[in-house]
Amino acid sequence: MSDLERSLRPANVRGSGINWLLVILLILMAGFLWRGQVSRNGLSKLHDAKAPDKPIVPRGDLAADELSTIDLFKQASPSVVHIMNLKVQRDMANAEADPLGIPQDSGSGFVWDENGYIVTNYHVIETAQAAKVTLADRSRWDARLVGKAPDKDIAVLKIEAPADKLHPIQVGASTDLQVGQKVFAIGNPFGLDQTLTTGVISGLGREILSVTRRPIQGVIQTDAAVNPGNSGGPLLDSAGRVIGVNTAIYSPSGGSAGIGFAVPIDPIRWIVPQLIRHGKVERIGMGIGIWDDHVPVRLGLKGVLVRQVVAGSPAATAGIRPTEFENSRPTRPGDLIVAINGKPILDSLDLYRILDQHKAGETVAVKVRREEGDLELPVTLSVLE
Repeated sequence: MSDLERSLRPANVRGSGINWLLVILLILMAGFLWRGQVSRNGLSKLHDAKAPDKPIVPRGDLAADELSTIDLFKQASPSVVHIMNLKVQRDMANAEADPLGIPQDSGSGFVWDENGYIVTNYHVIETAQAAKVTLADRSRWDARLVGKAPDKDIAVLKIEAPADKLHPIQVGASTDLQVGQKVFAIGNPFGLDQTLTTGVISGLGREILSVTRRPIQGVIQTDAAVNPGNSGGPLLDSAGRVIGVNTAIYSPSGGSAGIGFAVPIDPIRWIVPQLIRHGKVERIGMGIGIWDDHVPVRLGLKGVLVRQVVAGSPAATAGIRPTEFENSRPTRPGDLIVAINGKPILDSLDLYRILDQHKAGETVAVKVRREEGDLELPVTLSVLE
């Protein structure tokens, strides 16, 4: 240690101690002065044994919009259910013991009819090995998967509850919705069952991607708070009719940011009966397999590049060419689909959007690009297996 260090170190220590003593003395002096001031002003008495109770001010009648919201919740909430996604685990030490259902995640749903069919989002039960449905009366029921439509993020479950415990939801329409009209969401955000949030329709005609990466069109945007656990629950109009299924949120933080999305009820009205009848939704298409979008982009092309054509399919009948291979290596590219019925096709999303607007048996004009030039081929769409 240098002479300079030895000369400074004791001084710093002594200075630190003196500073702390000054601070403590100042605090004590301030306390004495405050108590003295309080005493001089007659404020030393803190409690009043004769203090009266605060009277309740009569509230008066609830506002008309409050009463209508209360009535809506009473009407619709019995239709809303809580869905628990379970992982089945067996006791390895006791092979005869019943398997255990380990909770993985939870979501919402609603009663479709008195036969015990429950509608929810596909992603709510996507990873489930078993599921439990809790009705509004807190009774719990084992659920079985009836069918699923991953492209639209919809699934149907079934429970064997008696009809008197089931309260089917009222179904509305989504074609006549307007931005600004009131909407109400009921669900189980963060596991808090039977939660009501309110808002308005913030936008119409939005588009989100399903778990299969196919676009869901005509999506309703709302500022009614939608959080994790609301998925699968109903979005209601002011008449208490379901107009959409709450499906996704835009949230950088993971919580509600005032931007929620609901799948519109109109396509759900024909999807659910198909799932109940057949366990699946008929998929309409041409019978082609396509390259991932990055392949045509890498080649400097805009459109959908055909990889394969199913034998006997509408595409094969129309003469659409697949990619040719030799020893698993592509030797000649297939047709590049650039338009359908005059609407440009820039990528696979454009293709899916247009196909979703058509039914089996309809003929569409498919414009393809080949080395020798563009060609328009009539393709009659069919149900794909």
